[in-house]
Amino acid sequence: MSSYIKIGQFIEIYYIRIDYKAYVYNYQNAYVDRNITYNSLDHSFLGFVYQGAARNRTGDNIQSSLIIGANALSTGLAKNLLDTRHYAVVTTVQFDNNDNVARQLSQESWVVASMTYDPENVELILSSAIDAVGAQAPNKTLTKDRVGNLPLTANIFLK
Repeated sequence: MSSYIKIGQFIEIYYIRIDYKAYVYNYQNAYVDRNITYNSLDHSFLGFVYQGAARNRTGDNIQSSLIIGANALSTGLAKNLLDTRHYAVVTTVQFDNNDNVARQLSQESWVVASMTYDPENVELILSSAIDAVGAQAPNKTLTKDRVGNLPLTANIFLK
């Protein structure tokens, strides 16, 4: 007799304010009939397919994709997330027989980088935040929470 292993994903989409993460959307693709609380956030159901990390065609970065059904709502949502450069954390988990999260299998952090769509699907391309070719990193603001006490006078040098 074989037993099934239940696997699902949680996606948390957010943007960064000066001093905190502002969560915008939290979804899960495991259970249609209910919301699931994970990471202290309530995740509603969204029928999505997550294709995990893979090297892009040019080999200079890694990316993944989030595929959802195409309609006016999903296309508008994807365009908004792209235009405002939201971030996403995708967590893959295994569920136990009581439908509780048994263990976390992986967690990946991404930036919404681009989108494609056709009559059936909208695909959000998620990319790593570091650009290997341009050596670009996301802008960060130095705050007391991130680096401790900051001098009020003098120059700050980053190396």
